[in-house]
Amino acid sequence: MIRAMGTAASGMKAQQMNIDTIANNLANVNTTGYKRSHAEFQDLLYEKVMPGDQVDSQGRVNPNRVEVGHGVKLVATNKNFSQGTVVSSGNPLDVMIEGNGFFQLKLPDGTIAYSRDGGFKMDADGNVVNSAGYPLEPAIQIPQDAMEVGISRDGVVSVVTSGDTANVQEIGQIELARFPNAAGLQARGGNLFLESPGSGAPILANPGLDGMGETASGFLEMSNVETVDELVNMISAQRAYELNSKTITMADEMLQTINRLKR
Repeated sequence: MIRAMGTAASGMKAQQMNIDTIANNLANVNTTGYKRSHAEFQDLLYEKVMPGDQVDSQGRVNPNRVEVGHGVKLVATNKNFSQGTVVSSGNPLDVMIEGNGFFQLKLPDGTIAYSRDGGFKMDADGNVVNSAGYPLEPAIQIPQDAMEVGISRDGVVSVVTSGDTANVQEIGQIELARFPNAAGLQARGGNLFLESPGSGAPILANPGLDGMGETASGFLEMSNVETVDELVNMISAQRAYELNSKTITMADEMLQTINRLKR
């Protein structure tokens, strides 16, 4: 009975983590560029009560075995990098990636972070930055006299200045990054990811080249969380949690019965 309690307790802990993951997905349903997470589990070690493939005195092999598991454990919370829903903003500095790739942002310590959030702004010096003020890498600076800003499908940034409305001037090129294993990226928060040994080194290229997606100005990629799917997963996790708790209750009742037996 004690084994059953420990096994069921591991199931309750696992489903609690599952609910926490689902709750985070639902909380970020409107977060720009957010990618949903899903919990992955593995069963624990098995106790071999009766090993299989035993040979009896007559040389016959017994194909049966008795193994008792010890529960479950959480092994990963992987990100799903499928394309999110598209929202039209009309702001030329709002850029989404149609396909594979990440924007590169330079952190204050010089580290390069990666993001699918293309809601860019212009700071006081004309630098293109994200909502937290981190500049785009490679850096792009918009002239103070720019009247119009345009970003092409291949990531070329151009402006029309007040001095000559008929002349379009190219001022920079957006460069994207992709990874051999995007699921291995380390989530930093703030819609940012960091390179890790599990993700591999970034592969850099312009939009539309070398497997990169194209850029679309005036649009934002929203979260890829499907609310209905998450609600179904939450109900399933809740039922599993309840069943594990009932298992502990039943094991406790069986122990009480044993304790009440008279010798």
